[in-house]
Amino acid sequence: MTTSSIAPGSSAARTAAGGSDARLAGRAGLTVGALSVLLVALYFVYSGPPPAWNVLSRSLLTLVIVAALTVFGVGLARLLPVDGRGRRTVAGQLSIVSLFTYGAVILFATSLEAGTPLAYPDKAMDPTTDGPLAAAMALAHGPIAHLWIAMFFLGLVVAVSRSAAARIVPGWTLRGSVVVAVINLLAVPSLYFGMDASNFYAVNGWGADALVGLITLVWVGFVGLGIGRARRRS
Repeated sequence: MTTSSIAPGSSAARTAAGGSDARLAGRAGLTVGALSVLLVALYFVYSGPPPAWNVLSRSLLTLVIVAALTVFGVGLARLLPVDGRGRRTVAGQLSIVSLFTYGAVILFATSLEAGTPLAYPDKAMDPTTDGPLAAAMALAHGPIAHLWIAMFFLGLVVAVSRSAAARIVPGWTLRGSVVVAVINLLAVPSLYFGMDASNFYAVNGWGADALVGLITLVWVGFVGLGIGRARRRS
């Protein structure tokens, strides 16, 4: 069968489109996971205030990651199950909206973070702890991001699990997504534990902020991997 012989609304056309969407989501998810490891590494290169190039480089890398996350979300949205009327389920809709909101929050926090070296280029300042914008970004990088990404994972699990259609991800992906969602929910109360970055559970601490953020984005990569494997098996 040639490509030109496939009718736009036929089953073969939908299958071909689904394969393209799965490849898009899978590759974008893997890109997010891989780049997130490099991003977090940049945060720990210096024990004290990092130079401006470090802050600006990790801010630029964050923009690339969120761009890939957006592509991932668009591809995933086209794969999520729909009801009998062709509408995405409430859980699926909540999942995608939460993912895009998470991306917007991260962009806002990154803008604040990059603002410190741009406004004070001659001062050695850690934008996550020093300067007038540090406190402003703490809630965005921490509890807000944790809650919304948890809603993404849980919405994804519910949407896929309750559908009678072929699963777009393997079972291990869903189980892992629940675990990552719970980890993020456990980090939400970190706003009560101050801003001492050396404190594991501080709102900007290495545990509740950096480690949880790394686990989250790396798991997006595993979701992308799961999408690719599920598509190859179907």
